[in-house]
Amino acid sequence: MENKNRYNIYSEHLIKKFGQKVYKLPVNLPGTCPNRDGTLGTGGCIFCDEQGSGFDALPNSLSVQEQIRENKKYFKKRFGAQKFIVYFQAFTNTYLPPDRFAQNIQTAAAEEDVVGISVSTRPDCINETYLDILAAAKEEKNLDINIELGLQTVNYHTLKIINRGHTLAEFIDAVDRVHRRQFEICVHLILNLPWDTNDDVIENAKIVSALGVKYVKLHSLYIVRNTELGNMYQRGDFNLITLEDYVRRVITFLEYLDPGIVIQRLVGKGPQNQVLFCNWDASWWKIKTELEKKLVKENTWQGKRFNYLNGKALNRWNQPPG
Repeated sequence: MENKNRYNIYSEHLIKKFGQKVYKLPVNLPGTCPNRDGTLGTGGCIFCDEQGSGFDALPNSLSVQEQIRENKKYFKKRFGAQKFIVYFQAFTNTYLPPDRFAQNIQTAAAEEDVVGISVSTRPDCINETYLDILAAAKEEKNLDINIELGLQTVNYHTLKIINRGHTLAEFIDAVDRVHRRQFEICVHLILNLPWDTNDDVIENAKIVSALGVKYVKLHSLYIVRNTELGNMYQRGDFNLITLEDYVRRVITFLEYLDPGIVIQRLVGKGPQNQVLFCNWDASWWKIKTELEKKLVKENTWQGKRFNYLNGKALNRWNQPPG
């Protein structure tokens, strides 16, 4: 097997799907989430800083249209890009009044060369009203609609520790509602949360496979100054796994994952100059390369252990004759 055959790579998937390279245009909106403003809690997730996940995007003072056009200009000049997916990235992009959310979606859908819209949100911030808005954009412009759900882990004890403000049940409900609209889902997971074990890594793979999600985005935990997690880290309240252990967890996750699920990312990165810990002081590219080398060295691949659905215990009576 070649490296590229070891797991289902996102960039190659997009070429097959759209017939050419497609680039994501990040949109960074000012906002918050129900876990910050008191609706569900305050302070947000213990790892989240004031920028949410928008640290690598244009300033949120720019309008949706301005960000799309600036990013489009950049990607066209640097990569010769022609087709784009507008990616509403930071914070909780459905946690808005419906009319404002609709305006953002309509602005994105009206842009030339846009083939899809990806909306990042929380599992407890999806309902039929917002799905109706996305369905209208899909029908009117024939757009590919993708919902990115931040789950982080299926371990509901860990979800409570990191102050997510939701449990596994809300995630399952959101997946069910999104699938009924025939939109694709990308699930965000952090495989090196200090309170998770290797069993949780395997269960992450099993649950997203059983629920039939289309994409997975893996993040390695980074720790930002002046967050609750940062304070805990500086007090020595928990221990982080090693880089070698992280690589092992990713490989294990891939082995148990449905081979049809597309991997958007194997490792993340944090905001520069604000982190107390990020990727064991290694570049994300180096970690990705190490992961791919390990897959080849160990002769393993995504889906190698994907044998647990559809009544596994009955397999003894379903063996082919021979």
